[in-house]
Amino acid sequence: MSDTWAQISDLAFEAALAGYVVALVCYAIELASRRGNDAAETATASTALRAGNTGGTSTLVRTGGAADRDRIGAITRPVATWGTRFGRAAVVVTTVGAAANVISVITRGLAVGRLPLGNMYEFVSVICAATTIVWLVVLAKTGARTLGTFVMLPVVILAVIAGARLYVPAAPVAPALNSYWKWIHVTTVAISSSILLVSGAASVLYLIRGRLERPLPAAQTGPVTAGGGRPRSVLATLPSMATLDRIAYRTAIVGFPLFTFAVIAGALWAEVAWGRYWGWDPKETCAFITWVFYAAYLHARSTAGWRGQRAAWICVLGFVSMLFNLFFINMVVSGLHSYAGLN
Repeated sequence: MSDTWAQISDLAFEAALAGYVVALVCYAIELASRRGNDAAETATASTALRAGNTGGTSTLVRTGGAADRDRIGAITRPVATWGTRFGRAAVVVTTVGAAANVISVITRGLAVGRLPLGNMYEFVSVICAATTIVWLVVLAKTGARTLGTFVMLPVVILAVIAGARLYVPAAPVAPALNSYWKWIHVTTVAISSSILLVSGAASVLYLIRGRLERPLPAAQTGPVTAGGGRPRSVLATLPSMATLDRIAYRTAIVGFPLFTFAVIAGALWAEVAWGRYWGWDPKETCAFITWVFYAAYLHARSTAGWRGQRAAWICVLGFVSMLFNLFFINMVVSGLHSYAGLN
C-alpha cells in the first residue's frame, strides 16, 4: 500500500468537495437571478400593456442611416447577465470537481491495490463522481442548467458525509469478501444509483413544477407584483415539465437495467461469500423493494393512464427507497452488510 497515493487521493477528494460546494452556490445564484429577470420582464411588459389600455400614445421615430442602425443594434444586442455568467462558471467548476473526484478514486485504488469500493467512504465517493458525470452528460444533451442546484445539492451532502463521517484510511478488505463478484456488484450498484439519483431529482422537480403550474381560483391568486402579475417562485424558472419528465424517464431506462444486473451480481457474490444466493438480509430486502418501485415506474410510464404525476410519484418512492438503503441500512440496521466501513 502506498501512503503517497493515499495522500494524493485525500487531497483530490477535498478539492472535489470544494468544487462541488462552489458549483452549488453558483447554480443557486443563477437560479435566483432568473427569478429577478423574469419579474423585470413581466413588469416592463405589463407597463406597456397598461399604457395601451389607458390611451397612452406612441411616438414614431424616424431612424437614421446604417450607422444609426448599427449603433442601435449594438445597444440592444443581448448581453449575458451576471446570473448567466454564474451558471456558466458553475458548469466549469462542476467539471473541475468531477475531474478531481475521479483522480481521488483512481489514486485511492492505486493506494490499496484494488478497486476503491471496499467501504462506505469509497462507495459514496464513486457515487458522487458518477452522479456528477451523469449530470454533465444530461446537461450537454438538454441544456437544463437550472436543474443543477437540485442535482448538486445531494452530491454535496453525500460528499460532506463521506469526508466527515464515513472516511477510513486506505486499507485492504477482509479476504472472505475479496471476490471478483464483489467488484462487479458494487461497481454496477454505484453507477446505477448515480444515474437513478438524477432520475429521482428530476421526478421530484416534475411534481413541484406541476403544482406551480396548476391554475388557482380567482380568490386564491394572492397579491400582485408591481408589474401587475402574480409573484413568480424561484422554482418557476425550472425546465418545463416535459423536459423534466424526459430526463427522469431516459435516465431511468439506463439506470434500471444496470441496477437489475447489480442485484443479480450481488446474489452471485452472496453465494460465494455466504453459501446462499438470497437470505432476505435487510439490505437485500430493501434493494428488492427499490427494484420493484423502478420496475413499476417504467411500466407505469408506458401505460397511458399512469403517465405524468402518477408515474413520477412511483419514481420518487424508488428514489427514497434507494437513499434509505444506502444510508439507514448501512449505518443503523445490523445485518450482513454492516461491514461497510462503519463498524
